Amino acid sequence: MTEIIKSGTQASYAGPTDWFTGTVSIEPLFPASEPARASAISVTFEPGARTAWHTHPLGQRLIVTAGLGYVQTWGEAAREIRAGDVVIIPAHEKHWHGASATTALTHIAIQEALEGVAVDWLESVSAEQYGNVA
Repeated sequence: MTEIIKSGTQASYAGPTDWFTGTVSIEPLFPASEPARASAISVTFEPGARTAWHTHPLGQRLIVTAGLGYVQTWGEAAREIRAGDVVIIPAHEKHWHGASATTALTHIAIQEALEGVAVDWLESVSAEQYGNVA
C-alpha cells in the first residue's frame, strides 16, 4: 500500500557532536523499509558547520536544495556545491560535506544500508582542514 509521510510528523533533531562540527539540524524524510535499503534525511548546516570524515558502504547521493558549501574526498581538493547540484559519492569513499564559512547549506542525503549500516563515521574534520577550503 502506498504510504504518505506527512510533513511535520517526524521530529527534527540536532546533529550529534560525535559526527558533526557546528550547528546542524537533521529532518528525517524516510527510513529504509524492507526490502528497500535506501533512507533519506534533509540536513541543514549553519555557516561553518560540517560532517566528520565518513564513508558509506553503498555510496551516497546529495541533492543540494539551498545555500553554498563544500564536499571533499580524502586526498583531493574540496569542491564547491550550491543549490541545484547533485553529488554522487561512491561506496567506501572517505569524504566530508558542509556549509561555507559564511553561508548555510541544506541538502537531502540519500544512502543505502548494507547489513543495517548506512554510514561509517571517522575522525572530525579539523579546523585547519576546513580552513584550507572555506
